[in-house]
Amino acid sequence: MKIKESLGSRVFDICNNIFMVLLILVMVYPMVYVFSASISNNALVASGEVLLWPKEITLIAYNNLIYNPDLWMSYWNTVRYTFVHVVLTLIVTAAMAYPLSKKWLPGRRFILLMAAFTLLFSGGMIPTFLVVQKLGMLDTIWAIVLPTLISTWYLFIMRTFFEALPEELEDAATIDGCGSFQVLLRIVLPLSMPVMATIGLFTAVNQWNAFFDALIYLNDRDLYPLQIMLRNILIAGTNVQGEGDLSHLETLKYAMIIIATLPILCVYPFIQKYFIQGTMIGGIKG
Repeated sequence: MKIKESLGSRVFDICNNIFMVLLILVMVYPMVYVFSASISNNALVASGEVLLWPKEITLIAYNNLIYNPDLWMSYWNTVRYTFVHVVLTLIVTAAMAYPLSKKWLPGRRFILLMAAFTLLFSGGMIPTFLVVQKLGMLDTIWAIVLPTLISTWYLFIMRTFFEALPEELEDAATIDGCGSFQVLLRIVLPLSMPVMATIGLFTAVNQWNAFFDALIYLNDRDLYPLQIMLRNILIAGTNVQGEGDLSHLETLKYAMIIIATLPILCVYPFIQKYFIQGTMIGGIKG
C-alpha cells in the first residue's frame, strides 16, 4: 500500500533540495574560482575580471612553483610531519583509550577527569615554548609533532568506540591465551578501522594545514612546511622568485592554494566509507 505524501512533506522536500543545491554551489564556487584564477592571466585576476571561468589560460604560475626547489623541500617536510604525527597519534591515543575503556582500571575516573581538565585549561603558548626549548626540540621534527600529539577530544571518541565493542570477543581471545596487548592489536584495532581512519584523517588535515607551530619552533628554512611557504605568498606578499618580482603574484597565490590542498582532496574519497560506517555504529542493535 502506497502511503500518500502530505503537502507539508512535499514542501519540505522541495525546500530541502533547494537548500542543498545552494549549499553545494556555495562550497564548490570557491574551489572553481581558485583553480580558474590559478591558470588565468595575472592582470585579469588582479583587476577582478575573473569571476568563475579562467581567462587567457596560462600555466606560468604552476611552472614557477614546480621548478622552485623550495616547494619540493617544503612538500617533503609537510608529508613527513603529517605521516609521523598521524602514526604516533593513533598509536598513543589507542594505547591510552583502550585501558580507559575498561571499568576495572584503577584510578580510571581520576585519569578521565584530568584528561577532561585539559579541554578547559592549557599551559599556554609561552610555557609550551619554554618546555620545547628546554627539551632541545627547537628546529626538529619533534617540536612540530610532540606538543600536539594527543587530542583529548579524539581520546574520548576512541574510548567511547572501544566501550561499544562486544566484550565477548575480547573474552574469547583471552581464553585462547591472548594478553591485553594482543587483544588490542589483533581484535580491537581491526574492528576499529572507522574511528581510526576518521581520527587519522582529522589529524592529517590539521597537521597538513598547520603553520603556527612551525613559525615559532623552526628557524631553519630547510625545515619549513608547505604552509609556511603558502603563508609567505598569501600574507607576507613574498614571491618565491624574489621579493622584487611581483609580475605573477596573484596567480601564484591561487596556484599555491591548489597545490597545497590537492593531496587532502585526493585522500578523502578513499576514506569516506569509514565516515559512513562510523555514523551507523550504534544505530542498529541485534
